[in-house]
Amino acid sequence: MLSPATAISRPRRWDNPFDPDLAVGAVERILAAPVFRDLDPDRFPPGLLLADIVRNDARINRYQRGDIVVREGDYGNSVFVILTGTACVLYAGLPDSNRAMPRRRRSVWRALSQLWGNSPEIETRTLSPRSGAVHLRADRDRAYLPDIDRVMAEQSIIPLGHGDMFGEISALSRTPRTATVFAGTDCEVIELRWQGLRDLRARDPGLRETVDHLHRTRSLLAHLAESPLFAHLDAETRAVVAEEIRFENHGTQELFPTGEVPSDSSEPLAGEPLIAEEGSLADDLIMVRAGFARVTEHLDHGDRTVGYLKNNDVFGFEELVRQWRSGAARPLRYSLRAIGYLDILRVPALVMERYVLPTLPEHLLPTETPAEAPSTPVWKRDESATGIEQPLVNFLIDERIINGTQSMVIDLDRCTGCDDCVKACAATHDGNPRFVRQGPSHGDVMIAHACMHCVDAVCLIGCPTGAIQRDLSLGDVHINDETCIGCGTCARSCPYDNIVMVEIADRAGQVITDRETGTAIHRATKCDLCAGQLGGPACQRACPNDALVRLDMSDPGELVAWLRR
Repeated sequence: MLSPATAISRPRRWDNPFDPDLAVGAVERILAAPVFRDLDPDRFPPGLLLADIVRNDARINRYQRGDIVVREGDYGNSVFVILTGTACVLYAGLPDSNRAMPRRRRSVWRALSQLWGNSPEIETRTLSPRSGAVHLRADRDRAYLPDIDRVMAEQSIIPLGHGDMFGEISALSRTPRTATVFAGTDCEVIELRWQGLRDLRARDPGLRETVDHLHRTRSLLAHLAESPLFAHLDAETRAVVAEEIRFENHGTQELFPTGEVPSDSSEPLAGEPLIAEEGSLADDLIMVRAGFARVTEHLDHGDRTVGYLKNNDVFGFEELVRQWRSGAARPLRYSLRAIGYLDILRVPALVMERYVLPTLPEHLLPTETPAEAPSTPVWKRDESATGIEQPLVNFLIDERIINGTQSMVIDLDRCTGCDDCVKACAATHDGNPRFVRQGPSHGDVMIAHACMHCVDAVCLIGCPTGAIQRDLSLGDVHINDETCIGCGTCARSCPYDNIVMVEIADRAGQVITDRETGTAIHRATKCDLCAGQLGGPACQRACPNDALVRLDMSDPGELVAWLRR
C-alpha cells in the first residue's frame, strides 16, 4: 500500500530572506541610509514594495577592524553600502591572512555511509510540510588581516566611508571580486544580494545611473591594474590612461544567437559582429573585458579561425609595438569578431605610445617572431607544441566549449559504452545521474552534456532566490537545493542544456506536490563536480578505460596531453 503523497507549499522567492532575523528597526535604518533614502517608494508596484525588497534581500553585517569584507578573486553576488565606520580597498596582492578554508570534503566514514544511506527512489528529499527559512550566509570562518597597521602603512589603499558603495562589479557581471576590502575601523555594512540590486536598478533610474557609473569607472581601473601591460604604471598614470579609454560592447547576450543570421547566408561567421578587420590600420589596442572573441585570418575566399580571446586578453598589441618602433603604420594580421556578448576597451595608439610602451618591461615586448605575445590567440600560442588541428579548433569555438572550466571530455576511441560513469554519478546523487553521456563531437572527441562550470555562467542570470551561485572559494557553480523554487530560469538560460528540472519524491517514492495547486514540485539539478566527495568527480574515477576527463578548455595543452596519453 502506497503512503499518502507529501504536499508542501510551493517555495517562493522570499521564503528564504537574506537575514531571517532582520528586525523592523534594522529595515528602517537601511531605508534611511545613503543610497536607499533617495529611492522613490512610489516607483515600486504593490507586489514588489521597496520595504519588502530591503526586508528580504538586505542584511546588516558587523565587522571588527581588520576583518576582510570581500577578497580579491572570490566570487560574490552582492553589493555593499557602508552604514557606520570605514573600510579600505586594497588592489595590491593580499598580505598573509587567515584565509577561510574551501568547502570541506566528506570524511571516509560519511562517504562510505552514503552507499547504504541512499534511498531506492530517485531524487528523494526529506522535507517538512513547509521548509523553514534558510540563512544564506556562506559557511566560512571570517578572515582578517593580522597586522592591519602594517598593511595600511605599506600598501596603497583607497578609503571608503559612510554611504560609499562597493562590490557592484561582481554583483552585476558574475565575475570574481576585483579588489580586497577590509574594515578600517569597527563598522556596519549593508549587504544587498544581487536580486535586490536588480530590482532597485530596474525601478529607479538614478540608482541605475549611479551603480553603472561606479561599475564602469572602478572596473576599468581594476582591469588596468590587473593587466600585465598596465600594471607597471603608477596609479596616477593609470588614471590618465583610463580617461582616454573607450568602452564598447558587441553582439547579443545569447552565446548561440537565433534569428540574426539569414537562413540563406553563405557566410558562416555572419552572426558574429566584426570588431577589427585584417589589413586595416592598428589605431587602438583592444582589451577583452568580458566575453569571448573569435580571431580569424583571410584564407582563399573565406576566413580561417586561428583562435579566440577571453577576459584580459588583448588584440593588436604586436602591430602597435612595431609601428611605435618603426614609425610606420602597420596593418592588423588578424580579424576580430564577437562571440555572443562581448565587452571591450579601446586604448588609443597615441596613449599606448606616450604612456605605456616606453616604460613596458622588455620581456612583454614582442620580438620579430612573436610566438608568445599577449595578443596571440589562446589556441595559437604555441602551435608546434599543442598540435591543435584546425577542425578541432573550429569545433571547440563554434560549440562554445571554450567557455568551460570543467568540461566533460570523452575519448570515443576508448569509450566502450559501459555506463560505469553514469552509474557512479547516480550513486552519488539521489539515484539520478547529473549528466547525459551524449553531446557534440568532433572525430573521437565528444563533449558530454554535463555542467561545464563556465567562465561566463549565464545560468546565474535571473535566479530569483540566488539558489544557483558560485562557490566562494573554488568558483564552481552549485545549486542550493533548499532555496531552489523550481522556476526553471537557470535551465532555460543554460545555452548547453546542462541543467535539468526534475520532480522530487519523499522517502516512500511519492512525488512531492504543491499543497495549493496539487502540481508536482520540481528542483533544478546539474553536475556539481561531486562536491565534498573524496577523490573528486565520481564519473572520472569510475571510468575503467581512462576515456573520460574534466578539463579547463582555456588551456589547449591539457586537452592535447590527454588525447596523446
